Amino acid sequence: MGTRLNEIRRRFEPLLRRIFHAYFLMVRGMTLGVRAVVLDADNKVFLVKHSYVSGWYLPGGGVDHGETMEQAMRRELKEEGDIELTGDAVLHGIFFNNHVSRRDHVAVYVVRHFRQDRLPEPNREIIECGFFDTAALPAGATPGTRLRIAEVLDGKPPIATWR
Repeated sequence: MGTRLNEIRRRFEPLLRRIFHAYFLMVRGMTLGVRAVVLDADNKVFLVKHSYVSGWYLPGGGVDHGETMEQAMRRELKEEGDIELTGDAVLHGIFFNNHVSRRDHVAVYVVRHFRQDRLPEPNREIIECGFFDTAALPAGATPGTRLRIAEVLDGKPPIATWR
């Protein structure tokens, strides 16, 4: 009897996993985004200004289906800042971003080794970008952006919420 039960379990487990995954996606659905604290050799930080929301932000965006957080971070850095990593990024933390929704989480990476041939021209998504002295961030740098930069540079313990 045990062998037969194991055979049934083995055959139906992939289907049951998919069913449970679909169910949990509906009842526990979560969105996941990434951002990066990109620091140059002078500890200047790269920030972007979007066309659809006010303020200066760390570059980043959503994690697409079939994509890891790191792949999404690399893709977003290339799209928003023409930045390509030349070394490892370090995961700083994962934060609950209840300003967006009660389901949103953001993974933040620290990037210190990269190549950027030029600052990208403004486009429909990113209307302005650049590197800024962390002691003189631009007006409009969001509280969450300022907090993540302070955590990384000042060694402050990460706060679990985005703020």
